[in-house]
Amino acid sequence: MIKLSIAENKRYFMNEGTPFFYLADTVWSAFTNITLEEWAYYLDYRKSQGFNVLQINLLRQWDASGSDLSCEPFARAEDGSYDFYTLNEEYFTRAETMIEMAVSRGFVPALVLLWCNYIPDTWAAKLREEKKMPLEAVEPYVRYAADRFSKFYPIYIISGDTDFPSERANQYYRIALHTVKQHSPQCLTTLHIQGRLAVLPEEFIDDPHLDFYMYQSGHNSQFQPTAYTLALDFYNKTVTRPVLNSEPCYEQMGYSRKVYGRFTRADVRKAAWQSLLSGASAGITYGAHGIWSWHRKGKKFGVTGEGFDSPYDWQSALKFEGAWDYGLAKWLFGIYGLTDMQPWNIVLKNTEEIRAAVTADYTKVAIYVPVNTVLKLDADLSEYNFTVIDLENRRFGTTSISVQEQITTIDMHDFEADVLLIGIRK
Repeated sequence: MIKLSIAENKRYFMNEGTPFFYLADTVWSAFTNITLEEWAYYLDYRKSQGFNVLQINLLRQWDASGSDLSCEPFARAEDGSYDFYTLNEEYFTRAETMIEMAVSRGFVPALVLLWCNYIPDTWAAKLREEKKMPLEAVEPYVRYAADRFSKFYPIYIISGDTDFPSERANQYYRIALHTVKQHSPQCLTTLHIQGRLAVLPEEFIDDPHLDFYMYQSGHNSQFQPTAYTLALDFYNKTVTRPVLNSEPCYEQMGYSRKVYGRFTRADVRKAAWQSLLSGASAGITYGAHGIWSWHRKGKKFGVTGEGFDSPYDWQSALKFEGAWDYGLAKWLFGIYGLTDMQPWNIVLKNTEEIRAAVTADYTKVAIYVPVNTVLKLDADLSEYNFTVIDLENRRFGTTSISVQEQITTIDMHDFEADVLLIGIRK
């Protein structure tokens, strides 16, 4: 069983004294939508790809696809709404079985406690008329979850997609964070926040109960540069913590706001590498459109407000090629020892799309180049040997460099897709 901790320099995760690269899949709707047989198949497949974390909503995901299963976390009141004071033991027993299945295969469960639709004043709460969780119900619910699941050493994601709109909403998250840390100090905690949001309330930045930062660059086609701009924002927070992009664009997800188009394998790979080399080097989360909502062909799917296009059937979405690209990122971080990468502003090009990072001891440098070009770098890299990696076809090649007046030039490579350049100091 994996028991994660934070590295001494507060930049990445550790497991039994070894750096741990957080490679998560997004499966928000697992506990309400997935049969145990499907779950076993899914776990075995994602394990083969190198995934080691699963991000799951502990309660019903508000935008999950339709399901024939009848699994609800709370009893129903007379008006059909949740009775948040009466937990459904059968639901949580089933969830515990699913977590045990995942943990036995080497996964760390990352459990969302309070998605924003359950909290008053949030953006999702304003779109939905369902009854919100009473503040007085938060502490007993979180205590119950901690008492039941903390033996698996999960990560507790306190909030889900929240925008921290008011003191009333923040109080929910404050209670949940402090309750779970009081009952499960051995488990790591974080906050999943709204897409493109760079600002956290100061009380959470300063709270010692919070262990690492998550941000999401999200699914709006206009704002994909936030993959790297938000990485830099969180990397430079006044309180240093590991940073990761917990929700980049999902593969084959329709653009948000009902804009025509879908994110391709290349799009999601680009978001990953731009995040990883811009300060969010603790790990990365993948998402497939059809897995997160666990969609079955012919079932209902609809998202009020966001308006994404229809998902693929989960069996098709599970096989999207981009998941292997994310697995490759994890392997490259391990093989080349890229732990503790820090952004390095050396790219001399009229674009911010090319991202560069270097290890703390400057023995290794990594550069992501989305479109082939002659690369000029404001550093003398003559002491480095470079490998160029074709990320689309997973091919490795060599490249030569030249240095003049402290400017390094790397000529165009022979690959047609995006590449990662790895430099190792001789």
